[in-house]
Amino acid sequence: MAPAICMSLLLTSCEDDVLELMPFNALTEETAFTTPERINLAVVGIYDAAQSGFYAGTAVRGYPFGAAHIEQGDNRGEDMLNLEAFYAITYESTYNAASANNLYHFETLYGVINQANVVIEGLQNAVASNVITAEVAQQYEAEARFLRALAHHELLIHFARPYNHTPDASHLGVPYRTMAVNTPARVEEAAAAGRNTVKESYDLLLQDLNFAEENLPEERANQISRATQGAAIALKTRVLLHKRDWAGVITEGRKLVPESAPYVSPIGGYSLTESPEGPFANNSSNSESIFSFENTANDNASVNGSLGQMYNAATGGRALVAISPIIWNAAFWPEDDARRDITVSTARAIYTSKYRDAATQSDWSPIVRYAEVMLNVAEAIARTEGNGQALELLNAVRGRSTDQLYTDLSGDALVQAIINERRVEFLAEGIRWKDIHRLAVEGTFGPQGIPAKVASANLKFTDYVAASGEVRAGAISVTAIPYDDYRFIWPIPVTETNANPTLAAQQNPGY
Repeated sequence: MAPAICMSLLLTSCEDDVLELMPFNALTEETAFTTPERINLAVVGIYDAAQSGFYAGTAVRGYPFGAAHIEQGDNRGEDMLNLEAFYAITYESTYNAASANNLYHFETLYGVINQANVVIEGLQNAVASNVITAEVAQQYEAEARFLRALAHHELLIHFARPYNHTPDASHLGVPYRTMAVNTPARVEEAAAAGRNTVKESYDLLLQDLNFAEENLPEERANQISRATQGAAIALKTRVLLHKRDWAGVITEGRKLVPESAPYVSPIGGYSLTESPEGPFANNSSNSESIFSFENTANDNASVNGSLGQMYNAATGGRALVAISPIIWNAAFWPEDDARRDITVSTARAIYTSKYRDAATQSDWSPIVRYAEVMLNVAEAIARTEGNGQALELLNAVRGRSTDQLYTDLSGDALVQAIINERRVEFLAEGIRWKDIHRLAVEGTFGPQGIPAKVASANLKFTDYVAASGEVRAGAISVTAIPYDDYRFIWPIPVTETNANPTLAAQQNPGY
């Protein structure tokens, strides 16, 4: 009997009941691609693997993209504040090759990748058997390759140094998997394979996204929760920003962002919602969310992982992660900014209320919004043209939340303002670590390493003084870690290095 469609990890095999599709269909690879309906379920299964991969064997905590990518990304930065032991290893950078959070982030990301590769291979067989047309198969493959690219990029920003670490990006990236690891022979083959360079990884990643753009529909019934042409383009602008290909960001961004207001995308009709709360108040249907992972009352990251439980103190949430005074007090965040209203205060701290459903944990997990694409394009223009449309795009995002707009900015000052705006606009969305990672080598517009942070033990509510421009010195006691320290990136997990001698020899230095 063929192995079940399941969340195979990078090297290891899996049991038949690891992944249930939508959510209770156990299909073998012999049967999954025999009818159009089953093929659709197999494709949906990739999204399910991305939204709720298994943590520590049987638990579901939103790994990798149901919630964990946000929580891990935020806790690696300084703008969100870990209050309890739950994220302490990530927050304080005390992880090792066996630490659960980084280990399962790695393994569940490769689970998504392998699920995508199994489906791509099955689609080829289905076309050969005349079960579906080549055109339908291409669209499904485009979805699989979009998710494969998303997972590989998440791996790169945690487990590899940024693109500009070396002049030609020839340093080690991650193993870029395009082969289904679903037979003993392929397990052996994967167990001997090593890491691609960062350049190779980005080249392959962009190939996947180009294919996705060419073959995904512009609009569909599940416009936000299933990949579209606009989602592929939007993700490309992010990837190219990390690659520091400013011209590429502008070229791709122009497909979605017009050269003048009103800013409504000609593809997908994306636009900023009237209020900054719009993408979160109605996360299943709004004009700004380009791609998100759906959580429901029946399928979510659980009380041990959901965004509503971890971040929100207003509706019975566990409230383990708060907003830090570092960003709350930042002078570039105006005191009258409407984004300050998407929060809730307790006697202990201030929390985001972007995620509001702690009761049934149905908040969707955002991946990319139109506001990000606009700011990606703005930064690329500012870095190449000095000003151009960059200031206008920055103020378009900022202006829906405050009347305090920027004037007469260009060059480095404008780039810095855009980076600052990203910290406010995408607070509690996991973007901060991505920006720290890509900006660290340059060291001009962000910290040159892991930034210093407020320690929960030293936090006082009086530390929150909106727009004051300073934080009480005694509050910041989690020390900064310089870029050249080994802890700037995570180790390849021991589960993988034990199975693969090639990866063992390519372990990130220091671990």
